[in-house]
Amino acid sequence: MTASLLALRGIGKAFPGVRALQDVDLTIERGEVVALIGENGAGKSTLMKVLAGVYRPDAGELWLDGALVALKSPAEALRLGIALIHQELSLCDNLTVAGALFLGAELRRGPFLRRRAMDVQARHWLLRLGLTVEPAALVATLSPGQKQLLEIARALRAKARVLIMDEPTSSLTLPETERLFTLVRELRDQGVGVVYISHRLGEVRELADRVVGLRDGKNSGELQRAEITHERLVGLMVGRTLSATRRVAHVPGDAVLQVKGLRTAAFPQAVVELAVRRCEVVGIAGLLGSGRTELLRALFGADRALAGDVTIAGKATAGRGPGAAAAAGLVLLPEDRKQQGLVLGMSVRHNLSLPTLRGRGVLIDRAYEAALAMRAIAELEIAARGPDQIVGTLSGGNQQKVVLGKWLAANPRVLLLDEPTRGVDVGARSEIYARLHALAAQGLAILFVSSELEEVLALADRALVMRQGAIVGELAGAALTEANVMMLATSMESR
Repeated sequence: MTASLLALRGIGKAFPGVRALQDVDLTIERGEVVALIGENGAGKSTLMKVLAGVYRPDAGELWLDGALVALKSPAEALRLGIALIHQELSLCDNLTVAGALFLGAELRRGPFLRRRAMDVQARHWLLRLGLTVEPAALVATLSPGQKQLLEIARALRAKARVLIMDEPTSSLTLPETERLFTLVRELRDQGVGVVYISHRLGEVRELADRVVGLRDGKNSGELQRAEITHERLVGLMVGRTLSATRRVAHVPGDAVLQVKGLRTAAFPQAVVELAVRRCEVVGIAGLLGSGRTELLRALFGADRALAGDVTIAGKATAGRGPGAAAAAGLVLLPEDRKQQGLVLGMSVRHNLSLPTLRGRGVLIDRAYEAALAMRAIAELEIAARGPDQIVGTLSGGNQQKVVLGKWLAANPRVLLLDEPTRGVDVGARSEIYARLHALAAQGLAILFVSSELEEVLALADRALVMRQGAIVGELAGAALTEANVMMLATSMESR
C-alpha cells in the first residue's frame, strides 16, 4: 500500500494558558485538495505552522512519503517540498517584488545577485497570477491584494509538493479568485497535495476533494466530496445552527455624509460624488485596484484628497485629517486591522479606549476605561479572558470586534468599513452582520467596501460600483445582483 503524501498523527501544541491543539490527525494524498475548516481560534493556523516548521509540536508525529520527519525550521520544510502561504502576510516591505519572490533562494553568480535573471523569472510567475507589477517595484507600494498574490507566487516558484493556503483569497476579487482556482486545479492534476483553509464556504464546496474540521483544537469530523454541503460544513465548524444571512430593509433618513468633486492621488482624473443617509447601509463593490480603499481613506482624511468637499451633517472635514473626521462623527475600520486598526501588544481594554481617552493632565481615568471595556466586551460578545488580555492573542473575528468597539465608543454618525469580515469565521461574520444591521436601525449611516459580492448583497441597501477610481453605477432593489455588479465592474453595460 502506497504511503500518504503527508500524515500528521496525534499532534498537540500548547501556549501559555492556551491548549491550541490536542491529538489532531490530518492526512493529505497526492493530487488532493483537502479543505481545513473551523472557527477563528479552532487551531487551523497553528496546525499549519506545525506542518510548515514554524512551530514544533509538543506531541505527535509528522510523516512525509512514509518517512518520519522532525521539522526544525520553515527553510527545512520548504526544502522537503512543504510551502505555506500565510494568512498574515510575511513579506518584507523594503524588498523589491523580485527580491521578495526569491528571498532565501536568490540566483547568484559567485557573491553577486543575478538581478536580471530574477526579474525575468519573476515576470513569469507574476503574470501566471495576473499580477501586473514591475519586479523592481518595492513591496511597500503594493496593495494588500497584490501582496497576497505575491505570497502565492512565491509558493508556486518553490514548486512545492505540499502547498498550504491559509485564507488565500481574503484580499482577492472574483476574477483573481477564479484565476487562483484554476491554478489549484492544475496543481492537483500535477500531483501536488493542497491544504486549503478558508472561511468562504462556497470556495470549499467548489474546490475540496475532502474536508477536515477542527473545533477547539480537536478534530471535529471529516466529509468526502459527495457529502459536502453548506449545512454539514457549518456543523463541523461551529456545532450549532446559524441564522441564514438575509438582506434587511432599512428606512433611510436625511443625508449625513455628502461627498462632492472628490479626487484622490491614486486616481487624479476620477471625480467621486456620493451621499449616505441615516439608517442606510451602502456597499462599494469593484475589482481589486478599482479605488475603493483609496476612497475610504480619503474620506477619513488618512490620505489627503487632491480636491473635493466632504461634509458630515453639514460640517466640512476635507483636508483636516482623521482627527477632524472623527470629531465630526466619521470613523474608519481599516482593511488591515493588525497594522492600522489595533496596537497588538496592548490589552483589549487599552485598545478599546484609545480614541476616547479621558483624564486630567497625564492621568488616565481608569474607571471610565474599565467600564468602557466591560460594556464593549458584553455588548459585542468579544471572546476574551478579560479586558487585560493582549489583543494580539485574540482570534481575527474578536480583533475586528475590538476595532468596531473602540469607534462605537466615540458615538459616530458615519461608519466606514473596509473589508469588515476579512479573515473572520462564519459564526463571527453572522454576529458582525447582525450588529451592523442593528447600528443602521439606530440611525448610523454605514458605507462599506467588500470584495465578496455575497457580502454586498447581504448587507447593502444600495451598492456603488467603482472602476478606475470612479463610481460607474448604482444598484438597488431587484437590480442589485451579482451579475449586474460584475458587468459594471468589468466595464460591460448593466442590463
